Amino acid sequence: MTWARRVVPAAAAALAALAARDLTQRDHALLRNFPVLGRARYLLEAIGPELRQYIVAGNNEERPFTRDQRRWVYASAKQQNNYFGFGTDNDIEYTPGYPIIKHRTFGRAVPPSAPNAGHDVRLPCAKVLGAARGRSGAFRPESVVNISGMSFGSLSGNAVAALNRGAALAGCLQNTGEGGLSPYHRNGGELVFQIGTAYFGCRDERGRFSLARLRDLVAAAPVRALEIKLSQGAKPSLGGLLPGAKVSAEIAATRGVPAGRDCVSPSRHAEFSDCDSLLDWVELLAAETGLPVGIKSAVGDLGFWHELTDLMRDTGRGVDFVTVDGGEGGTGAAPLIFTDSVSLPFQQGFSRVYSLFAERGLHEQVVFVGAGKLGLPDNAVVAFALGCDLVNVGREAMLAIGCIQAQKCHTDTCPTGVATQNAWLARGLDPARKSVRAANYIRTLRRDLMKVAEACGVEHPGLIGTDSVEFLDGRTGSTPLHEVYGYQPGWGLPSADDQAALVRLMSGEAPRGGSAPPSPTAVS
Repeated sequence: MTWARRVVPAAAAALAALAARDLTQRDHALLRNFPVLGRARYLLEAIGPELRQYIVAGNNEERPFTRDQRRWVYASAKQQNNYFGFGTDNDIEYTPGYPIIKHRTFGRAVPPSAPNAGHDVRLPCAKVLGAARGRSGAFRPESVVNISGMSFGSLSGNAVAALNRGAALAGCLQNTGEGGLSPYHRNGGELVFQIGTAYFGCRDERGRFSLARLRDLVAAAPVRALEIKLSQGAKPSLGGLLPGAKVSAEIAATRGVPAGRDCVSPSRHAEFSDCDSLLDWVELLAAETGLPVGIKSAVGDLGFWHELTDLMRDTGRGVDFVTVDGGEGGTGAAPLIFTDSVSLPFQQGFSRVYSLFAERGLHEQVVFVGAGKLGLPDNAVVAFALGCDLVNVGREAMLAIGCIQAQKCHTDTCPTGVATQNAWLARGLDPARKSVRAANYIRTLRRDLMKVAEACGVEHPGLIGTDSVEFLDGRTGSTPLHEVYGYQPGWGLPSADDQAALVRLMSGEAPRGGSAPPSPTAVS
């Protein structure tokens, strides 16, 4: 027991030293009054999220994603059984605002019975992006589900690489985020290049926007569209700061900034100051690159949207797509007041913006993209019914490649290597393996969207109308989606020509239902 005679005195001495320190320090009254023992409180506080996540909280209590929602993403990513048994544990009867999707007994599309049917089906966009304005680089996105803007710098290089490889495997687009186009974005996936207020990746030595550098960048990478970021749902009207300690040589080269110095994103763009100059810049970028150009924004005051749509109607200039980011969307770091209370949640924000475009006859000329917890099938179906043509997934894609909702994105200590620049933590994320999980998740989400569309009697989620969704008012009442948001007949759907083209595209894509031929009696 020689080791005990050595260890016990050493441990006692350490505790005594810790107690002495606690008694003499003046920062924490709890520790001064209860030396050593008071530290248990800080320990419990530190691991409180984990205790609640795995032990205390129920299946549908956690936010931003419940245990059931996370389980569905994880199982989908791993191609495991993502079904649930016994019935819903959601409080459907007493939850106002709960969405109900209305299936049809007889419809054009008949759902197949096999559980895995439709897993590899294509789900292209209902509209050709950029066609309405004659962009030379117009194209039809191959997937209605795409990966949202998450910058290299906010995410680790391995996480970005996993998502890009996953995008290539799933045949979808990846948005670069405003942090520039890094080497990790060059793993086969096609890109939407996001232009933020700091013009990372397309700026000169003085931090000003450089059209020449933008042209060179998009010519050397598989960039299919440009997105001007005006604001973000979780932190609208704020800029950003990447501390100098995180600005590695790699990040500096990607963004075009000095290494080791604070990297600041202003709160506003320098290239335009109102809707008129914004549209001038949109048309300049489109003319110089040939690519479709759109905007991303959270929704607050509607004055901007009134002016934008009026100018598009009256001048002929316009954006090719609009990405509406809901206030429930994610971020690497933001003040609590902004994540909790600034900007409208997705459904309210999107419906108001869509209505303004529709009232001016512009809704069939613009591709609408939704973001903000739309990587879950129920939320996505409502988004399509409201008029979305595409949905972007961010945190759900992070979950698919290993995120455990530790909510440490802002501390650089993400335990799974997703949202960190710590090399040791990032090495735990294998891009090759995690890319397969990202692709599996995206394919499964598309499959479920396809299944719901067929249950509603149509061939594609973009053809789900507002008459297919109701919101419960409680146990005894409900309100149709179009009444909730004041939609007129036909709103939320593509043009008649786009609908017909989409039906043609989908013919033969998905296996159809039916288990046996009809009986002679039925035939007669």
